[in-house]
Amino acid sequence: MDPSRLVVRRVTEDDAALWLALARRIDDETRFMMFEPGERKTTVAEQAARFRAMNATDNQTLFLAEVDGEPIGYLGAMGGTFNRNRHKVMIFIGIRDGFQGQGVGTALFKEMEAWARAWGAHRIELTVMPHNAAGLALYKKMGFEIEGTLRDALRVDGVYVDEITMAKVL
Repeated sequence: MDPSRLVVRRVTEDDAALWLALARRIDDETRFMMFEPGERKTTVAEQAARFRAMNATDNQTLFLAEVDGEPIGYLGAMGGTFNRNRHKVMIFIGIRDGFQGQGVGTALFKEMEAWARAWGAHRIELTVMPHNAAGLALYKKMGFEIEGTLRDALRVDGVYVDEITMAKVL
């Protein structure tokens, strides 16, 4: 992929159908996402309302990565809702098969971090399965550090899987 064709932008409520199709596709392509294939039941109207509410706050957003107008990945960032945790952001990322390892994740992380710094975030958090080598490599490259392991935190294909917690303090 030619990096000059990559565009990263914030979603709007008008992107609800586009994003849901992308998220469902990624859910089907990988075993590393929270949703299993077919589990995401959100309607377009529900997603549009979520995007509308999200975009009305300063500490929540979702970035969409596109190549030639085709969605290929996303990164969501959800800031805390209380005074005591408002300074931190929990993130999640998904990139379509065939577009990983081409700078999409790096571009999404750079946009997210610039956004987080602009509103005053202090800490960015994520979780990752230990066997997601590409994800771990990206997160370490972007300055995230491992903070701990949540044992048997998820159940994937009938097997309990740990989650690694990672964070970056800005």
